[in-house]
Amino acid sequence: MTYGRVLLSVDGLAAGHGAHRVVSDVSLGFTAGELTVLVGPNGCGKSTVLRTIAGLQPALAGEVRVGGAPLESYSRRALARRVAFLPQTPQVPAGLTVRELVRHGRYAHRGALGRHRPEDTEAVEWALAVTDAEPLAAARLDELSGGERQRAWLATVLAQRADIVLLDEPTTYLDLRHQFEVLDVVRALARDHGIACGVVLHDLMQAAAYADTVVVLAEKGVLCSGPPESVLTSSAIHRAFGIDVTVMRDPESGYLACFPRRREPVTA
Repeated sequence: MTYGRVLLSVDGLAAGHGAHRVVSDVSLGFTAGELTVLVGPNGCGKSTVLRTIAGLQPALAGEVRVGGAPLESYSRRALARRVAFLPQTPQVPAGLTVRELVRHGRYAHRGALGRHRPEDTEAVEWALAVTDAEPLAAARLDELSGGERQRAWLATVLAQRADIVLLDEPTTYLDLRHQFEVLDVVRALARDHGIACGVVLHDLMQAAAYADTVVVLAEKGVLCSGPPESVLTSSAIHRAFGIDVTVMRDPESGYLACFPRRREPVTA
């Protein structure tokens, strides 16, 4: 894998539901070895953009290119070898163990007879190891905690061996500890394995701590994008979310933090 190469590019994208446009003129890129985080208010189109560039719904305008080729030139199986997508609330198959679920991530690579080959086994074991899900491999999904189940789904996505991974709010419904555990895994995928990761998040401080690039969606398009320190400013947050905040840098970690400005003074 060549770090720093744009693996998925979006140019002038309009996306929505039916003929209704939610966002227009979206242009951005997902780069090998980097984590790109999409943030913005509810209803601004974050999930819609992610589903569109993953090929799950048609673009209303513009172009999406994967590895330099138009998205529509790929068959569904061929696209699944390049782009892996995890929805916000995946359906949990009844009775499956974690290893059985992760094996399903190999569907795009199986031959005509659908047999599980040695390279499939290797990919499954690699995905379990990377997500620290090996101790859970024999457990049933319905017996797991939310954080454990999310690691199982991440392993399933990784078993595709795609070089582009798109995750729609992977920390939803998780407590704070498990949110950070999942984001640690995602950050390691980019940094250690050269994967181009795109993630939708709600938490601006998590975006600041983990992202190489933050894309703020608002006002039916991209309000701003770039490194967290240049994007997550008081003025940009006010324009996107309609709130007044003070942005400060934590002296120990160096990460940015956002604090709401109170309308009334704090009294003892």
